[in-house]
Amino acid sequence: MRVLAAPDKFKGTATAHEVAQAIGHACWELDIECVELPMADGGDGILDVLGGPNRTSTVTGPLGNPIEAAWRLHKDTAVIEMARASGLVLAGGKAGNDALDATSTGTGELIDKALDLGAKRIVVGLGGSASTDGGFGAIRAISAISRLKQVDLLIACDVHTTFTDAAVVFGPQKGASPAQVKMLTRRLERLAQMFVEDFAFDVTAIKGGGAAGGLGGALAAIGGRLVPGFELVADELDLYDVLPTVDLVITGEGQLDETSFAGKVVGGITQLAGEYGIPVAAIVGVADPAVILEWADRITVESLVERFGEDIALNQTKESIQRAATSLLRSRLDQ
Repeated sequence: MRVLAAPDKFKGTATAHEVAQAIGHACWELDIECVELPMADGGDGILDVLGGPNRTSTVTGPLGNPIEAAWRLHKDTAVIEMARASGLVLAGGKAGNDALDATSTGTGELIDKALDLGAKRIVVGLGGSASTDGGFGAIRAISAISRLKQVDLLIACDVHTTFTDAAVVFGPQKGASPAQVKMLTRRLERLAQMFVEDFAFDVTAIKGGGAAGGLGGALAAIGGRLVPGFELVADELDLYDVLPTVDLVITGEGQLDETSFAGKVVGGITQLAGEYGIPVAAIVGVADPAVILEWADRITVESLVERFGEDIALNQTKESIQRAATSLLRSRLDQ
């Protein structure tokens, strides 16, 4: 048997690399060949799975203070993760964020640095943002936007939220009060008109324009292409070539719910593997029972909280993943 370990991260407890390694250890201990292919859906985590950072730059953080942001430049391709420059975690989370003034400037500064260093292809992973500035801070930080005409700018996202809905959908989780959500929405509406006037581009007409507080739409307005994050990562990591060579795929994520099958790693893996008739198992931190039932004919789900309890699942995540993988593999071998 040959297994593909293709998990997402368990946010806050294990990176995608660590999850894949834990599954890999379980395979090797049972003398099963394993291909480890950590995945991401375009949000935070995309930098790690696409090679990891090899540069650090001082940029403007989400609240205006200087921060050190890690990114990647290899040959002529740059990989930038918005969360590293303009992320909500950097702002101190929901409680520490200034929902009205948080800016995407740092992400734009990283794009500008990539252009200065000769990047011909720039991948920007959206997700985990602190800002709802419609991407205004980012595009203002890019000197000579015309330079982007010579660059393939790929914007990886995993949501379909429209530009003017960004505040309503994401504002509350960034600390915005109901009154602030209304103010942010009006600002986004004004910015949408500005993009029409300045770039002859309607940011309200594209799916995903509201990703990262509107940064998705802003980058599309200046020449970027919004692409599903999972598909971009799958293509970069040659997932389509690996899948036909394996007998089982083990994927995973921290929380399995209905969104897991709408552009996320678990859903993407399940769909692709199904096309090849390859069985899929998912090791997750916690799972919605209704979702498990709904997808029972397509994927086997192992919940760490259900099997080991919340304390062990949270504090011994990698060990729990390995134990769960061992159990799944033994069951498979016994069939």
